[in-house]
Amino acid sequence: MHTPENVQIGAKVLILRPAYVAGKVGVVCGREVLSDNQPSDRWLIQVNSENIVVSLTPNDFQVISQWEKDL
Repeated sequence: MHTPENVQIGAKVLILRPAYVAGKVGVVCGREVLSDNQPSDRWLIQVNSENIVVSLTPNDFQVISQWEKDL
C-alpha cells in the first residue's frame, strides 16, 4: 500500500474512516478546493459501492493502487 502523500487522481483507496464508509473501496476524484480557489488538505473520494462522494483527509484512507481502470 502507498501513503496518501502520493495520491493521484484515479487511485484506488481503502477508506479507514468515518465509520459509515470504513472498509469500503473508493477512487480518488481530486483534491478538494476551497472557496478562495486554494487546494485544501482533503481529497474527494467516490465510494465504489455507494452513490456518494466523501471528503477525506489523508489519514482517513490508504492508497491500494495508483490507477483505477474503470473511472
